[in-house]
Amino acid sequence: MVRFRRTFIGVLGVDLSNKRISVTGGAGFLGHFVLEALAKRGCRDIFVPRQRDYDLTTEEGTRRFYSDARPEVVIHLAAEVGGIGANQDNPGRYFFANMAMSLHLIEQARICGIDKFVQTGTICAYPCHTPVPFLEENLWEGYPEVTNAPYGIAKKAAMVMLDGYRRQYALDSAYLLPVNLYGPRDNFDLHSSHVIPALVRKCVSACDDGVDHIECWGTGSASREFLYVEDAAEGIVRATEVMEDPIPVNLGTCMEITIKDLVELIARLTGFEGEIRWDSSKPDGQPRRCLDTRRAKELFDWEARVGFEEGLRNTIDWYRSNKDSID
Repeated sequence: MVRFRRTFIGVLGVDLSNKRISVTGGAGFLGHFVLEALAKRGCRDIFVPRQRDYDLTTEEGTRRFYSDARPEVVIHLAAEVGGIGANQDNPGRYFFANMAMSLHLIEQARICGIDKFVQTGTICAYPCHTPVPFLEENLWEGYPEVTNAPYGIAKKAAMVMLDGYRRQYALDSAYLLPVNLYGPRDNFDLHSSHVIPALVRKCVSACDDGVDHIECWGTGSASREFLYVEDAAEGIVRATEVMEDPIPVNLGTCMEITIKDLVELIARLTGFEGEIRWDSSKPDGQPRRCLDTRRAKELFDWEARVGFEEGLRNTIDWYRSNKDSID
């Protein structure tokens, strides 16, 4: 088991406004809101590497990124990820891409002598049968749920690398474990999206097309916890300001809901009144997910603020306003 020192630099933290900051994945769903949170703090010197310009799964692409951006702080959000189906189809790619990005980015951070490296991990790194609520100390108590284990282990390996680099090279870093995110600008592709945007799209499309039923994977018995994307972005920026060690820190709401109840809630909020059909031949994934988030409150005074129904309504409204350009 990896053991971490519990050191941090106080509630106020460092002033990021005069730092050169690079945000990998800054053009993505979470990245958009992290950039907004940084802008609110007066940050202006922000570089977002685009995949078409920098292949961060390669040493050459990562070296060019550091040479061009000259960052003092790197917030690494970029990932190759998807729902259960996408994880089943791409286990090798998801392990390689996520491991390679972290490997090269952290090593180049050391070589270039940056001030801080912030890594977003994944709740998929927790063991399949972790006691609920998930405590950060439980990360090493078993193997992750098999459908997303390659992705989860790749992300967890980055935490181990950061711990080693902190101890050997004094590289300041932070490591965050956001629970399932949702909100406006999410990925609504039915194959690669996570559960909330997929359900929103299914229900809205059924309403628009007059369809009398929707189909959902599994039995609906598994539970999940969801975090509104703006809350997650604020947590990441707060950790960037405050943390020095890659102590794993959960970001969540401490509220779980079964997938069955989630489907019924989204159906109600979208106005879908048809039948919900469950395909029990498809996997449910990890049985339960619910986080203990006391560490985030203790270390950098963060807690989720957006209520679940409020966040769902915002997500549904955004999708309805933008679905024609998405489809």
